[in-house]
Amino acid sequence: MTKSELIAKLAALNPHLYQRDVERIVATIFDEITNALARGDRVELRGFGAFSVKRRDSRTGRNPRTGEAVSVTEKRVPYFKTGKDLRDRINREFAAELAARAEPKPEAGKDMG
Repeated sequence: MTKSELIAKLAALNPHLYQRDVERIVATIFDEITNALARGDRVELRGFGAFSVKRRDSRTGRNPRTGEAVSVTEKRVPYFKTGKDLRDRINREFAAELAARAEPKPEAGKDMG
């Protein structure tokens, strides 16, 4: 789902809100998460997950074209860890999908009685 698809879905689910207001709400939420991570803060959305920043040490990498050693500086990278409720819901729906695929289907042309 893209950001514009998310906005369209939220606007459809909330007909009392103008789409421009939904766009502003979504942009504000994303901006606040981004600003918090830029400050080094952690953002936790209970049941959904937690955004944080991890530090990657400097290292020696390789240029994939030439194989030449390249110095890669230390950097900070965003990290997302799913919440328990989200993980459970995904796995529950995945298990249901697997069970539906595993159900034996009657063969075409065979007598069922």
